[in-house]
Amino acid sequence: MARTIINALFVLISLSMFLPFVLVITSSFSAEQSIIENGYQYIPSMWSLEGYQTVFKSPAILMRAYGVTAFITVVGTLCSLLLTSMTAYVLSRRDYSFNRPAAFYVFFTMLFSGGLVPFYILMTQYLHLKDNILSIILPGLLNVFYVMIMRSYMLKIPFEMIESAKMDGAGEFRIFFRMVLPLSTPGLATLGLMISFGYWNEWFNALLFLENQKLAPLQLLLQRMIRNIEFLTSNSDFVSQFGIEVSLADLPKYNVRMAMAILAAGPMMFVFPFFQRYFVAGLTIGSLKG
Repeated sequence: MARTIINALFVLISLSMFLPFVLVITSSFSAEQSIIENGYQYIPSMWSLEGYQTVFKSPAILMRAYGVTAFITVVGTLCSLLLTSMTAYVLSRRDYSFNRPAAFYVFFTMLFSGGLVPFYILMTQYLHLKDNILSIILPGLLNVFYVMIMRSYMLKIPFEMIESAKMDGAGEFRIFFRMVLPLSTPGLATLGLMISFGYWNEWFNALLFLENQKLAPLQLLLQRMIRNIEFLTSNSDFVSQFGIEVSLADLPKYNVRMAMAILAAGPMMFVFPFFQRYFVAGLTIGSLKG
């Protein structure tokens, strides 16, 4: 009976997550008029591709934004995993003399933040990263919470293995890259998935630091498209004063939002199943203790 109740509970939780996603998919294929008259429906009264047609009116710009986002995600995730794992490895070594001060120095940054204005000044005035793709990659390279997860995972590795490797003449870098990292694959896969999600959905730092349209990532491009469409559709009288056709102000906006959500989240949905096995193992084995 207890197992049945637990299974039924998780079925309800799964449906509460899956059904809204199905609604997003069906709404992206709904006609604008159908959404206006009947709202979002699982089975629309009128099917249409106008949402996707609106988004793909400039396919070159969209593909370029996909390329920028893919580059940011791949490079940022790999560099972040390397930096996070190296930091966590140092903090997990019991024979490191400054283990406690270093751990305090790292974890103390979770309590306070410098604020948005100092962060902007640092990136633009001191690092000179205005209109530079590194302004999107650098801020997410090291997350203290991820360091804590990876440190907890590496503490599970027997220290005797490291000592025996040192006795055989292996250096620190050899131990780290040839022994510790292969044993930490589930933890790396878990953090890699989380980090890649963060980079893929990044738009706020791009909004702050990127003015060059060619460097705009996918999420920022879609956000600007939604903002422009809403402006045109809600200010048709103002737009018509500049000689713009009224039909341009009647662009679809409800199904476009859903189409953009599918285009933005679609690639990551195909990536997740390949990491699911490592993801579950990383969460259970590398879980934090209270």
